[in-house]
Amino acid sequence: MNITLRVWRQRSSGDEGRMVTYQVEDVSADMSFLEMLDVLNEKLTLAGEEPVAFDHDCREGICGACGVVIDGVAHGPETTTTCQLHMRSFNDGDTITVEPWRAKAFPVVKDLVVDRGAFDRIIQAGGYISAPTGSAPDAHAMPVPKGDADRAFDAATCIGCGACVAACPNASGMLFTAAKVTHLGAVPQGQPEREARVVQMLNQHDEEEFGGCTNIGECAAVCPKGIPLDTISQLNRDLLGSLATGSAE
Repeated sequence: MNITLRVWRQRSSGDEGRMVTYQVEDVSADMSFLEMLDVLNEKLTLAGEEPVAFDHDCREGICGACGVVIDGVAHGPETTTTCQLHMRSFNDGDTITVEPWRAKAFPVVKDLVVDRGAFDRIIQAGGYISAPTGSAPDAHAMPVPKGDADRAFDAATCIGCGACVAACPNASGMLFTAAKVTHLGAVPQGQPEREARVVQMLNQHDEEEFGGCTNIGECAAVCPKGIPLDTISQLNRDLLGSLATGSAE
């Protein structure tokens, strides 16, 4: 395929940035989207131009490092990570627009790379459990009901890619925060900090200047791991419980 790319180029966070058009020829339908960007970058490097900067790591849809807005949709036309999106989802002659995540909490570092350190700080605020010292507990010494285990596992699949923030018209990070609160709050090991956790993580979410959640649902629609929207309801229940007991103080 021959593809026309409109790519956001920005030298640094202080630069205004602009869209630049490139032509990429002989693109295989079996290439991943990132491999297609690699082809573009090789072409730019050979021409003595600055390659397009973009985040990536495992390229297996696991780490959450990659992520761009493709034709206005976080991660592109398929519900998957950018690295697992293949060029067979596009047609010969297509013009594809590629932009970074757009959110005040995710400032652009360079080109398609954004600083997602805000997610790390939310985790630092409460995304952990107590770890008493001593010998390892016996296996199955703390039974967990299967429904709770399944709920925790589903929430724990969040890879922190940030697509939920990019898709939300309010640039809210609530689905991410709710996934972390839910997966720890659903198991016995997460109970000691449960009431304080939700308050601390939500306070950090707001300090990072993410937007507020208005339950539009775009976050869950683009989530490559299928984190359900009702995890936000669980977060709200935990918050109300914390307020009722005075733990928020």
